Amino acid sequence: MLRVPKYRASLVDPYREHLRKRRAEDPAVPVKHLFEEIKALGFTGCLNLLHKYIDQGRADADRSHISPRRLARMLLTRPDNLKAEQQELLAKLTAACPEMTQLAAGISGFAPLLAPHVDNADALSRRIVQLCGADLPHLHAFARGLERDRDAVNAALTLPYSNGPTEGVNTKTKRIARQMHGRAGFTLLRHRILLG
Repeated sequence: MLRVPKYRASLVDPYREHLRKRRAEDPAVPVKHLFEEIKALGFTGCLNLLHKYIDQGRADADRSHISPRRLARMLLTRPDNLKAEQQELLAKLTAACPEMTQLAAGISGFAPLLAPHVDNADALSRRIVQLCGADLPHLHAFARGLERDRDAVNAALTLPYSNGPTEGVNTKTKRIARQMHGRAGFTLLRHRILLG
């Protein structure tokens, strides 16, 4: 899996605008000259740090790269729960290529289905057809998975019932059993579950 680097703040950051301006004026300017210039402006780092900064493309970037995980979180968050700058960034990123535009539209189309309603089964059928029409192979696999478990998905989207509380009790029971680590028998486990 390709990971986008997450950059920490650098000593070079305050001089980014100067570096960008100088490199725009003269793309062949030697790094050593840039080092001398920013050193005169108060830079306290070393030449290797500046080399690394420029090699990573940070001098030319407007901001550090967004990680795939952060972008996924923004796509899956309700738009009204995002800050204004996050909404603006998301709009820029989703408009950057047709695949991202299709993905964002597909995700936003599924959001209303998460509130149980009788009409959701028909709406799901329309959504699956739209997903299959998009040129996104991973979404095709997702649509096939929905079709495979169609009865369970329909029940989840149309009925007001949830097995969330049951799963919560199962998780709590497993956590207590792990904490005991085989030091006691069933009787103590039963007491801890009933009293916990």
